[in-house]
Amino acid sequence: MAEKTRCEICDRTFKDEEGLAMHNSAKHPSSLEQEKSPKKMRSIWAIAIIALLLIGGGFIFFNDKSINGNSVQDSEIQKITLSFKNNYYPNTINVKSGIPVEIELDNSVRGCFRSFNIPKLGVSKRSSSPEDTIKFTPNQKGTFKFQCGMGMGTGTIIVE
Repeated sequence: MAEKTRCEICDRTFKDEEGLAMHNSAKHPSSLEQEKSPKKMRSIWAIAIIALLLIGGGFIFFNDKSINGNSVQDSEIQKITLSFKNNYYPNTINVKSGIPVEIELDNSVRGCFRSFNIPKLGVSKRSSSPEDTIKFTPNQKGTFKFQCGMGMGTGTIIVE
């Protein structure tokens, strides 16, 4: 009976189990926590995994912007900004077929370069300001030439 009333940690002896229990709770509370810690750790890990799954799922389902080459899809519109550096810049643009395209010519684009044409796709528009965008939906895949109204400024649009 003496072994049952002996503290295994500090080797003190007690009259009964109640005395030993009071001693352990007062002097060695961390040893009692160790008995419970595997259950606590499993609970913490389960909560952490569930939280990560919820965050990851929310990111996937609620993220509506994706970047593709030099076009940005925003609410199913591929937006492209062209500027002028001795020619249209960027000189090659990539878009996806069947998704609307919106091309903005920034303030550096002047003169006949503001008349934007993609002859093989039937696109022809004069943009008087950056707010006046060129909108079209490419339904034909391939590589097409774009140019200014006089054919002096050129570039390539790749429809995938």
